[in-house]
Amino acid sequence: MSEIATVVHTDDLLQTIAASAVAGVGITVIFSTAIWGVARFVDFSSNERRVAAAGAAAVAILAFALTLAVVAVGLLVMLSD
Repeated sequence: MSEIATVVHTDDLLQTIAASAVAGVGITVIFSTAIWGVARFVDFSSNERRVAAAGAAAVAILAFALTLAVVAVGLLVMLSD
């Protein structure tokens, strides 16, 4: 008697769905933080609050760098064997 072939590996499929959901939400939050930092930088700069503006700029730069890093890791994972 022959066995039925497995067409879909449900465990692998569920892991892929979970990973893509976490990555999608995570990168959205990180990039939104970068946008928030830029907006606060503009607001604080126009009100001549230099220290707060510098902090907001630092947040924006770090969040944007983290966004680029996450994208790079995602590309490496997709292109690896």
